Amino acid sequence: MFVPAGLHPARAERHQLDQIARAGADLFEIGLAHHDADLDGPIIQAAYRRALSRGHLLTRALRGIEHAAGLRPTVVMTYWDPVSRHGPERLARLLADAGAAGAMVVDLPDNQAERWQAAAKATNLSTPRLVPRHLTDTGLATVAAGASGWLYAPASTAPTGYRGPLDVPTLADFTTRLRAASPLPVVSGVGISTPALAERVAPLVDAVVIGTPVVRALMTAPEQAPAITTAFAQTLNPHATTETRA
Repeated sequence: MFVPAGLHPARAERHQLDQIARAGADLFEIGLAHHDADLDGPIIQAAYRRALSRGHLLTRALRGIEHAAGLRPTVVMTYWDPVSRHGPERLARLLADAGAAGAMVVDLPDNQAERWQAAAKATNLSTPRLVPRHLTDTGLATVAAGASGWLYAPASTAPTGYRGPLDVPTLADFTTRLRAASPLPVVSGVGISTPALAERVAPLVDAVVIGTPVVRALMTAPEQAPAITTAFAQTLNPHATTETRA
């Protein structure tokens, strides 16, 4: 389950993480807010703006990661800009010390991939990679070779929060290509906006990524987030794990 770090005060955030874990989330992806989250839709962008407006984001994010990691395996989702500003080696160490199992840089530049992978490896962080659907087989193989943990196959090419239909056959073809390129697990997210869509995607992948439906609740009615988590978790079980961001 995807939860933006620092969206609420620390005590409320810990309570929300506790409730979401009890509601059926098997893994947390904690989003490190960024002012130019161009792969995300308006709900997650708004959540990031709120988190940034509270200040001291990295300190608060690390506390949230530490709490989440005490509940479920936890991976951090970030853009390259925060990694660059804090320094790949320093940020990898901070995330690992907080208990994160991995970190996915969704817009990792090709010319920085080797440095980031080395920094993560030195701290035993896995490096999941988001794989754009348009990549050639050569490009896909290059991304897969530098990944660890899993490969992320977006269910939609739209930004997160997309609520329209999904082209499931095209996604099936893409996951087949990923499995041919790498033995890593494949997870899918983006546009999996309802439990019914999650049920259609689940047989194709090893885990399904959920985010915007829960983030929408956390932004407006946090008490509803556990019920939304449960609805997805019950639909996915036993096909796949409830994970991170849609």
